[in-house]
Amino acid sequence: MSPASAATRVGGPDSPYPLPLTVPRCLFKQQHTMRIPRRHLSFCSSFLSLQPSSPSSSPIAFTSSILPPHSSSGRHHLLPASTTIRSRGSTRGGGVNQFYLSYTMDGTGSDNKQLQFQQPTCNAGGQERCIWSSPTWGRKIAIGKQIFCNRSLNMKNIVAVGFDMDYTLAQYMPETFESLAYDGTIRKLVYNLGYPPELLEWAFDWKYMVRGLVLDKKRGNILKMDRHKYVKVAYHGFREMSKEDKIATYGNTLLRDSFDEPDYALIDTLFSLAEAYLFAQLVDFKDSYPRKVPDGADYSRMYRDVRAAVDLCHRDGTLKQMVAKNPGKYINEDLSIVPMLKMLRDSGRATFLVTNSLWDYTNIVMNFLCGGQSLNGSSPCNYDWLEKFDVVITGSCKPSFFHDENRANLFEVEPETGMLLNTDNGTLLPQIGNTSPRSPSKGLKKACRVFQGGSVGHLHKLLSIEASSQVLYVGDHIYGDILRSKKVLGWRTMLVVPELEREVELLWESKENRKELRLLRKERDFVEDKIHHLKWSLKFEHINADEKKNLCSELNELESQREQVRCLHQQAQRECHQKFHKVWGQLMKTGYQNSRFAHQVERFACLYTSQVTNLSFYSPDKYYRPSEDFMPHEFDILGL
Repeated sequence: MSPASAATRVGGPDSPYPLPLTVPRCLFKQQHTMRIPRRHLSFCSSFLSLQPSSPSSSPIAFTSSILPPHSSSGRHHLLPASTTIRSRGSTRGGGVNQFYLSYTMDGTGSDNKQLQFQQPTCNAGGQERCIWSSPTWGRKIAIGKQIFCNRSLNMKNIVAVGFDMDYTLAQYMPETFESLAYDGTIRKLVYNLGYPPELLEWAFDWKYMVRGLVLDKKRGNILKMDRHKYVKVAYHGFREMSKEDKIATYGNTLLRDSFDEPDYALIDTLFSLAEAYLFAQLVDFKDSYPRKVPDGADYSRMYRDVRAAVDLCHRDGTLKQMVAKNPGKYINEDLSIVPMLKMLRDSGRATFLVTNSLWDYTNIVMNFLCGGQSLNGSSPCNYDWLEKFDVVITGSCKPSFFHDENRANLFEVEPETGMLLNTDNGTLLPQIGNTSPRSPSKGLKKACRVFQGGSVGHLHKLLSIEASSQVLYVGDHIYGDILRSKKVLGWRTMLVVPELEREVELLWESKENRKELRLLRKERDFVEDKIHHLKWSLKFEHINADEKKNLCSELNELESQREQVRCLHQQAQRECHQKFHKVWGQLMKTGYQNSRFAHQVERFACLYTSQVTNLSFYSPDKYYRPSEDFMPHEFDILGL
C-alpha cells in the first residue's frame, strides 16, 4: 500500500478517528510540494494533517486528533526511514494523547531531517487546548476515549460530581502495582500462613486474568459466563475444561446455580486479578503436590488463605508504603485530571472525593495526580489539590457508606496533622481540654473540608443535595461504587473500564472478521435446515429406491459441507476471540452473547468509559443519550 493510500484509510469516512483538517494552500508550491523554510516549524497533531501528493516527496503524514495508543498498524503516521522520534514526559494513562510535532530542515537538500514528537507540558495552558472548554476544542473524539451511554443523562440536572480515588482518578500500573500486591501476598502465605517456601519462586503474569471472571472456590475452577449465567469458558487452575466436563459440572442440574457468594468469588476489580492468578497457581500446585499444602487445605481453604494474606498486606501498610515512596512507579500520570476538575467547578458544579483509603495515603496519591509531587515522591506533600474539591471523605468503608441506615461517626480531618475531630453531622464540636487543634498554617486554604467515615446522609447535607438524582458518581468497582450508589440511592453513575480503550480499538480493526462470522453462521443455519428437511423426507415420505439413493447421496454431501462450514466458523471465531485475549477473549462478549461483566455494566452504569478524564472532552452540560436498543427480530429487517 502506498503512503498516500495508507493515510487516506486513517481519515476516511468509515474511520472512527477524526478526519484531517484542510491545509491552507499557502503551505504548498504549485507541484504540491511542502514549503519548509530553514527555521524550525512546529505543528500540533490535533489540528493539522499534511499529506504530500508527489510520489517523490518524503512520505510524511500528520493525522488529526487523538491517536490510539495501542495501534500497531502503522496507519496513523508515515515517516521517512531516517526520521527520529522522541517523546518527552510520561504518556502513561493516556490522559492527553496529544503530541507536538516539530520538523527541521537544513535547506541543503540532504536527508538530514528530524521529526520530533513532544508531549505537552503539564502547565495549564498546555492542557486547556486538550479539553472541551479550550478555544481550540475539536468536535471529534477518538473511539477509545468516548463516553458510552446506557441510560440518558442530562448533565444540566447534575449539581455535584463525585469520584472514587483508587483505580478511578488513580490508575495503577498492573505490571508494577499488581506485581507488588502478588509478591506481598506470596510472602504472607509463606511466612504467616504455613505454605511451602517454593511459592517464593513463583512469578505473576499480570496479563492473564481479566475482570468479569468467577472463581468456583469449592472446585478450584475459573469461569467466564454470558449474561444468562451460562458457563462458556472454564479452567481448572490453568487447565482448560472440556465441553463435556463443563456440562457435567454446571449444565446438568435441576436448579440453576446463582454463582454468588459464599461458594463463588466475583473478580470485578482490577485489584482482584493478582489473587485470582495466585488461586489458579495454588489449585495446580495442590493437584500436583497434595502433601505440600497445609493439612486440610482444600480449594476453598486456599482461597480464604489468599484473601487473608491480601488483607494482611493492607493492614500492615506493605503496599501503600511502597507506593508512597515512589508513586510514579505504580500510578499512571494523567495530566488531564486538574483541567477536568477545573472545568467542572467552573461550570458551577460541586466536586467531591469519596475513597476507602485513609487521609495520609489519599494526600500522597492526590498530590502526585494533581502535580504537587514529583514522580519519585521526593517533593514534600502540600494541600493545593484540595482546592479542586468541595468535600473529601476518606476511610468511607464503601459500599456500607451508601446505606442510609449506616450510623458510622463522621470525623473531620485536620489535614496538616491528620488529627480526627468530633463532629455532629459535619458541624465541628467544641473540643474539651488541651486537645484543641492548632490553627492551620497560612498556606492551607480551608475551602475544602476533609472527613473520615460517616455515611451518604452526611455527604448530602454537606453538599446541600436535595435529590439523589442530582449526583453523578464516577468509580471503577461494579459493586463497591456503582451498584450500591445507583440501586440504593438513585445516584447517576459512570463506570471507569480502562480495558475498554483497547477493546474498542480491536473491535474496530476486526469488524470485517465479524461480518465474515455472521455470514458463516447464516451458512451453517442454511445447510442444517436442508439436512433436517432431507432427513424428514427420508423418514416420512414414500419414495422409491432410486429417489432414496439420490437423497442419501445429497444428504452425505450436505453433512460433509456442514462439517466444513462448522470447522471454518469455529476457527474464525477462535481467531477473533484470541485477538482480544488468548484465554478469555473479548471482555464484553462470551461467544455471541454479552458477557456477565457487560450485562452488569449495562444494568448499573448510566455511563461507562475507559478513563475518568474522558469527561474533559465533553461539555459539562451535555445531554448523554443512549443508542437505540434492538431485538433479534429487528436485525434483518433493519439491515443491521
